[in-house]
Amino acid sequence: MRWIIILAIIFAAFGAAYWWFTSLPSAKQLDMADSFFSDEGSYKLVGDDIAYGDNNRNDLDIWATEDDTQVPKPVLIFFYGGSWNSGNKDHYGFAAKAYAARGFLVVLPNYRLHPETVFPAMVEDSAGAIAWTHDNIAQYGGDPAKIFVGGHSAGAYNAAMAALDPQWLGRLGKNTDIIRGVIGLAGPYDFHPFTSDATKASFGNTPRPEITQPINYAHKDNPPLWLASGDTDDVVQPRNSRVLAQKVNHLGGRAEYREYTNIDHYRIIMAISRPFRSSAGILDDSVAFMQDELEK
Repeated sequence: MRWIIILAIIFAAFGAAYWWFTSLPSAKQLDMADSFFSDEGSYKLVGDDIAYGDNNRNDLDIWATEDDTQVPKPVLIFFYGGSWNSGNKDHYGFAAKAYAARGFLVVLPNYRLHPETVFPAMVEDSAGAIAWTHDNIAQYGGDPAKIFVGGHSAGAYNAAMAALDPQWLGRLGKNTDIIRGVIGLAGPYDFHPFTSDATKASFGNTPRPEITQPINYAHKDNPPLWLASGDTDDVVQPRNSRVLAQKVNHLGGRAEYREYTNIDHYRIIMAISRPFRSSAGILDDSVAFMQDELEK
């Protein structure tokens, strides 16, 4: 009888742990799973919950590896996805650690979400985080002349809009040439007319919907783009990345498009984490693109 009780307690504990884990946001689950795998280096938050604006969602974290080098590091500002209505920087340590292990200082910003706000609030916040980084990152060990921006899904949209449409950084006294390149994972760049609930909610009431589309700001002087999609993505169609890259290249700019086999909308960000990294070379390929730009 005693063993039955012990087993019941064990199973109940496992059940409670499983229920708790599965109730977490998927990005947080991925972040926790990532932490169980062998470490790639000794990481630290060199900046935690730093305000870059006045809203309570205008804060950011800065990640780096611990090393003895005094040389300023190149910087990647990474915006998470979540359909512009969910997400939190605290769930994306796995992405920060992945790029930090490759020698980057990684900035993870929060930004305002629906239903609190709609377009252009998410782009304004993204530009604010970029401007803050340009002004302040040197004191955290980053090189303000080597800033890249990137993100997944909605976050890739934010990064692209801030980099392609000069008005957002211009309002903050900055030019888009402070951005050395853009890393876009499964981003929506040409998605009007609005058909999904998320795009209708965040963009549907914009009087001139064409101003919300990154593809309408493509020109030859864009920061270089590295755009990736999975061939089985049915959330954000791969054509978004493909047509933006084609247009930029046609106009004389530089854009690289990579399409990964048997990768969907979620596995493209999962492939950044250690448990799923063998599924696609997204981390290595995006880092190679940034390193190539740094050598120019």
